[in-house]
Amino acid sequence: MTKPPHASNKIADRSESEAFFADNPDIDAIDIIFTNMSGVPRGKRLRQHEVLGVYENGRFLPGSVLVVDIMGQDCEETGLVWEDGDADRLCRPIPGTLVRTPWLGDNAAQFTTSYYELDGTPNDLDPRHVLGRVIDKLAEEGLTPVVAVELEFYLFEMENGRPVIARGLTTGEKPNGNDVYSLRELEDFKPFFDDLYAACDAQNIPLESGISEYAPGQFELTLRHKADAMRAADDGVMYKRIVKGVAAKHGMVASFMAKPFAEQAGSGMHLHVSMADKDGNNAFASDDPEGSPLLRNAIGGMKALLADSMAIFAPNANSFRRFKANSYAPVAPTWGVNNRTVSLRVPAGPPPSRHVEHRVCGADANPYLAVAAVLAAMHHGMVNKIDPGPAIVGNGYEQAPKDTRLPNHWAAAIEAFKNSATLRDYLGDRFVTHYCTVKEVEMARFMAEVTELDYAWYLNNA
Repeated sequence: MTKPPHASNKIADRSESEAFFADNPDIDAIDIIFTNMSGVPRGKRLRQHEVLGVYENGRFLPGSVLVVDIMGQDCEETGLVWEDGDADRLCRPIPGTLVRTPWLGDNAAQFTTSYYELDGTPNDLDPRHVLGRVIDKLAEEGLTPVVAVELEFYLFEMENGRPVIARGLTTGEKPNGNDVYSLRELEDFKPFFDDLYAACDAQNIPLESGISEYAPGQFELTLRHKADAMRAADDGVMYKRIVKGVAAKHGMVASFMAKPFAEQAGSGMHLHVSMADKDGNNAFASDDPEGSPLLRNAIGGMKALLADSMAIFAPNANSFRRFKANSYAPVAPTWGVNNRTVSLRVPAGPPPSRHVEHRVCGADANPYLAVAAVLAAMHHGMVNKIDPGPAIVGNGYEQAPKDTRLPNHWAAAIEAFKNSATLRDYLGDRFVTHYCTVKEVEMARFMAEVTELDYAWYLNNA
């Protein structure tokens, strides 16, 4: 019996685009989008008639785009540029992603795609297909991951080429000091949030509650959980694009940079995950606040693979500035119940809501790859029945064993990921190799730059 195609392999057909344009005949500026390893959406702008062709036959795009760095530069070291002849692959549209983009104008829309080889094989370097591999493994165990993505971000203005906290849109005043859960700050940026919710509604992105976060100008909004991890990751990627686009419309810059200011809180991406069994019930549900034995095994797997996964959760040089004690950014593989000082938190709530909040990722992480690494670790823990050890009560920063600290810089994280046989098995050997190559190239380019800090520290003192 042939298995049905996984969510990452589902392809929209021409009828979907025809129905969209029948309802939206004015649309004639459509962005075709692909998100590669670095998590930056890239693509082309098409006319309406071209989009109909993509939905029928796909669109050829160069394979080298799969492995460009975060700045969009080729990574020749991957062998997918000159040695490959910069050959085309085929992009096919993802169902349900052809939607209006209100911030770009009344005639604008977008749709997202996945990469395939010319023979129809899913490309193993496409982050959606990497996530699909892991979801398939969970399906073999009769489990369906239920996932929600929470993303923190800052709103900035630019002064002399540097970001500063944006002034409120209603009062014209800049937020002053840490004012967590401030209603006044939400009110001051209400025009931005009104347009953000409207844009998310137009794209069927389930955006819910929002808060003013710990630092001035920092916010977090919640995407509703879904029993479709692929679509939850799609939502996270599309949501980041919406936030940036709506902010630009209001003369601001929205940034998901992990640590924009040394003295202020960093921005994280918290992933909330449970598992539905074959009957749709929460397999983590329990009267015990620590959850079912299956949840504890999942946490055991996440602890075991946390250090190996840091190159995914903290993918950039700046990512590692976020991790320090008493900062709400975890520094060790720890877990606890109703405790925000640990990496893996089981939130308070009634038994049917039992789940884990993974608090390690920076907001700069690729949602597809972050979800893939988390689910891989959970599967690893559940099938191997890994004991997570006792839950931490109290300050997790003080109680974390020093010999289990996470990699604290970029090079160490890349090396740990490169050498992880377990993650190579889950995410794909070729993917891990090429991801590490891209990140090593990025690191070399970043370190080659001489900064103002170099001059301040070393020009006269060296």
